Amino acid sequence: MSLKLALVAHDRMKPALAEWAARHTAELGRHKLVCTATTGGVLRERNPALDVTTVKSGPLGGDQQIGGMIAEGQIGALIFFPDPLAPQAHDVDVKALLRIALVYDVPCAFNPATADLLVAGGLLAR
Repeated sequence: MSLKLALVAHDRMKPALAEWAARHTAELGRHKLVCTATTGGVLRERNPALDVTTVKSGPLGGDQQIGGMIAEGQIGALIFFPDPLAPQAHDVDVKALLRIALVYDVPCAFNPATADLLVAGGLLAR
């Protein structure tokens, strides 16, 4: 069974997400990936074998689009690498995305170590 996974990262964390995806290309390749626009571009550049669909960038509504997909039951997991040391102009959108992921009990990872645990736990083996 294929999942739709949302992958999002703040600017300084995009390289870390792209590297994480490169380590897990085999597992991610089995699933549909949706990313905010800029994150998706970085992932595609580093991982051309992955099929990545993009929504708008986070500040332009992409976080809200992904939140809507979560509310509609379309997202099986959220992998979001936020930058904990940089203020975000669209912080309210980020909080709304996190809140909707919690409300709908979607598995979430917010750093490479936790994302690795989602893989090790078999979530992406489906």
